[in-house]
Parts: sequence; C-alpha cells; structure tokens
Amino acid sequence: MQPSGHRLRDVEHHPLLAENDNYDSSSSSSSSEADVADRVWFIRDGCGMICAVMTWLLVAYADFVVTFVMLLPSKDFWYSVVNGVIFNCLAVLALSSHLRTMLTDPGAVPKGNATKEYMESLQLKPGEVIYKCPKCCCIKPERAHHCSICKRCIRKMDHHCPWVNNCVGEKNQRFFVLFTMYIALSSVHALILCGLQFISCVRGQWTVMFGTQIHSICNDETEIERLKSEKPTWERRLRWEGMKSVFGGPPSLLWMNPFVGFRFRRLPTRPRKGSPEFSV
Repeated sequence: MQPSGHRLRDVEHHPLLAENDNYDSSSSSSSSEADVADRVWFIRDGCGMICAVMTWLLVAYADFVVTFVMLLPSKDFWYSVVNGVIFNCLAVLALSSHLRTMLTDPGAVPKGNATKEYMESLQLKPGEVIYKCPKCCCIKPERAHHCSICKRCIRKMDHHCPWVNNCVGEKNQRFFVLFTMYIALSSVHALILCGLQFISCVRGQWTVMFGTQIHSICNDETEIERLKSEKPTWERRLRWEGMKSVFGGPPSLLWMNPFVGFRFRRLPTRPRKGSPEFSV
C-alpha cells in the first residue's frame, strides 16, 4: 500500500520498498561506506579511461611542440619566455579542470532511497507526483536522468563525456566549462604561434629558395653552374624566354596548375588464349 495523499509514478510499476525489504547488498551498506563512496568518485569505464589518458597525452604533446619546437629555438628571449609561461599556465589550468571534472561527483542521487520512511520525510503535498528509477531504486528529483554508464541518476545531467570519463551534471558542470574554455584558449594561442612561425619561415627560408629559383631561371643558369662560376657555352634564354621554357608556354593560369602534362599510364593487356593475337 502506498501512503495516501500522493502518487508514485514508476515506469516498471515496482512498489516502494518496505522497511524490511532487501534491495541490494550495496544499497544496504553502512553509512560510513556511503560517505567514502561520496568522497571518492571515479567511473571504471574502459573507453572513458582511455579517452581521459588520450586527453592528457594530447595536451602534453601540444605543450612539448610549442615549448621545444617553436619557442626555445627562437632568438627573441622575452618572446619565448612570455609565450611559454602563458601556454604552460593554460595547459596546467586545463588539466586541473579536467581532473576536477573527472573526480567530482556530478550530482548522483543516493541509491535505494525509495523507502516508505524516506517518502514520509519528504512531506509531499496531496496529489503530488514523484518518480522512481527502477534501475537504481531511487526517488528521482526534478530534471534528474539515469546514466547507463555511471549506473546512477544524475541531477541536471547534461551528457556523459568520455573525454572526462564522467557525467556532466549539477556539481561538476562548472569544472567542465572551465576545461573547455582553457582548451579553447590554449588552442587559439598555439594557432597564433604557428602562424607567426609560418610567417617567419616564409620571410626567411622559403623566400630565399623561391628567389634563388626565379633568379636561376631568368639567367638560364643552374645553382651548381653559378657556384662553379662556369662560363656558359650555350645560348642563354634570359628572363621571359627562360620562364616560358620552364613552364612550357606563354604566361597563363596554366603556370599555376601542377597537373599539366599528367597522364595515367595504361598497363598493357595480355592477349587471351584462342584470340587472333595469341600465337605460338
């Protein structure tokens, strides 16, 4: 019999647990064990643990590339120090937020609290409807949802994120937002550093290589011939004549097309036995 004055809505129509009913050994554990479980929160999911480790490895790899590949070789000391401190601080804050998101209880509803005594302590109004989760046998608060991976009902559950190996709910959504924010800021910072590195390469090495090639074509002289200071024994094609000779025609947009003259080679077909071409 249910207490009068309110209704219990259960998807599987399970009755409320009586005081002497046995629900589960884990549900009937002592209060001290429940307190320890509340303090230590970690989801033992294989996919989630792999994704969490991959997240840390990706952040560590990005920090290594930015610090040791782009910043340390720079000749500008303060440029390296300032950007190195900023990026490493963002990486540490991102990993700290990730750790807090992963190890914080997202707002799990206690298991097995759907008892008559607990119902009476809620002081429900007449006609008020409450919901019971048949999977973890708990009274579901408003806006709570059951997570099949965490195997718990989570208050204000947003989603289960494998990259943090935890649900994003009422108590850890703040840390998840901070994690995504610091990852976004560090990504933007890394992209800016990559752009500056690209510009320095274009201004330096690539510009020199492009300039030397154009100079060699316009003077009809290879780099080896220039280094050996050989006197030309051929008729030179200077400037535009040399460019036309290399690119195969007068100036046009075809000069920019790398697929000009590209053809697929047809493989020779073997004649079949009995055909006129097959003879001994």
